[in-house]
Amino acid sequence: MKIVILGSGNVAHVLGRKCLMAGHTLLQVYARQPEKAQSLANLLGAAPVADLQQLDPDADCYIIAVADAAIASVAAGLEGWGRPVVHTAGSVPAAVLAITGGPYGVLYPLQSLRREMDQLPEIPLLVQGSSPAMEALVSQLAHTLSRQVQPAGDEQRLRLHLAAVISSNFTNHLFALTEQYCRDQQADFRLLLPLINEVTQRLSQASPLDTQTGPAIRHDEVTIRKHLELLNGYPALKELYDQFSKSIMGMYPQ
Repeated sequence: MKIVILGSGNVAHVLGRKCLMAGHTLLQVYARQPEKAQSLANLLGAAPVADLQQLDPDADCYIIAVADAAIASVAAGLEGWGRPVVHTAGSVPAAVLAITGGPYGVLYPLQSLRREMDQLPEIPLLVQGSSPAMEALVSQLAHTLSRQVQPAGDEQRLRLHLAAVISSNFTNHLFALTEQYCRDQQADFRLLLPLINEVTQRLSQASPLDTQTGPAIRHDEVTIRKHLELLNGYPALKELYDQFSKSIMGMYPQ
């Protein structure tokens, strides 16, 4: 396919590289700041564009890969465009693109993406189209980029976006709080990495409901009290520890 990328951030970088590796032709990269458009365009062998009026009208698909809050304004700039347009957001309804006047849809990568990635990860893609023909086009593109492609409407996509935030963003925040605690206590956070890796590797073999360990599942309140006392100087982490412990004990009653 001939593709135009609108955006220059993490998602635009990774999806652009994925499209290039899949054999698609990247015609243009649009960004409001010309230097950002130029940088990504150079990487993808595309032409940089800083004005929506200069978009090539001959692309098969226009991918809006910008921050969620900016999608509506980019779509407004394409009012009456009349060509296939998709956005890449998990929490934004597809119909925000209806103003473009043509077929529209969603190509949502359910993965944490960073432009610095040397090795591009496997990216599950959730697809949606404003018509059967548009959904077929988005699905066709998605299958060239990933082995995991599923249709998902606005509500289902939003639910999965929520699940991704809880399982990825919140987990990473816990790692950050733990690293900070370890640094303050002159403990080596890196010693926890084999444990963290073991926990995540189990997820491909069993449900997390069946692999929970630790003092809370044993209802070991003596150890829990000792841990909470150690966290007296860390109110945020102490509150999380207490709430997680109560949640685990509630899930696994004695």
